[in-house]
Amino acid sequence: MNNCYRLPLPENFNLGLCLDCGQAFRWSLCDENIWHGVAFGKHIKIQQTESEIIFYDCDEKDFNELWKPYFDLDTDYKKILSSYTDKHLITAIKEYDGIRILRQEPWEALCSFIISQNNNIPRIKGIIERLCDTFGDGEVGKKSFPTAVVISKLSVEDLSPIRAGFRAKYIIDAAQKVVNGEVDFEKIKSNPIEFGREELQKIKGVGAKVAECTLLYGFHKIEAFPVDVWVKRIMAEMYPDGLPECTKGTQGIAQQYLFHWRRMNDR
Repeated sequence: MNNCYRLPLPENFNLGLCLDCGQAFRWSLCDENIWHGVAFGKHIKIQQTESEIIFYDCDEKDFNELWKPYFDLDTDYKKILSSYTDKHLITAIKEYDGIRILRQEPWEALCSFIISQNNNIPRIKGIIERLCDTFGDGEVGKKSFPTAVVISKLSVEDLSPIRAGFRAKYIIDAAQKVVNGEVDFEKIKSNPIEFGREELQKIKGVGAKVAECTLLYGFHKIEAFPVDVWVKRIMAEMYPDGLPECTKGTQGIAQQYLFHWRRMNDR
């Protein structure tokens, strides 16, 4: 490997937890605790040691422009997490401290969570890998996520090699609506979250859960609150009257800790 960028280990940061807690699907663990993946069209390998994070084949410019925002390193998670006074959240954070909400590319997040419907993580990763290898740019295994423009020109039959099933028609509809401006990413970014919820649900097959996931992971609307089967159980068993007041404005961060904690402890 050539040049690398070394970052002193930030507080409240765990590389493996960030990349493998169900919010992103293009990362894999390889030898020596090194993660490799593709984001924003760039393939990278990243390693966490006891004292630092090493970004291989990465210079300071790439780190500051891509990876620093991607891992949300300018957000004060210590302040946010210490404000959670609820006992369940305190336990979840103690056991899995280091999760941050990744700032993913909005189109990739939208498409990925359409694929996630009624699916498990290994199969989601497989469909996305086939999608990128078939329609993305670059070397096999390191290809970029195909753009909405590329996908908008395809048919359901064209997508058959990725084996997405009923989701294929939703992926194409999403791409077409994004490309023709019916779903406007810039307006979603700049408007309150309610606008994004309505805008994204114009897409066939996109309901409340996929919209919330896209808003949280693709637009960094950290007040978004995706509810899947795990979160439904959490709410029914622990929060029948809703999340505690201490999470207001950061419900998405609280959700990610509770989701991962419950999923890992229910195996």
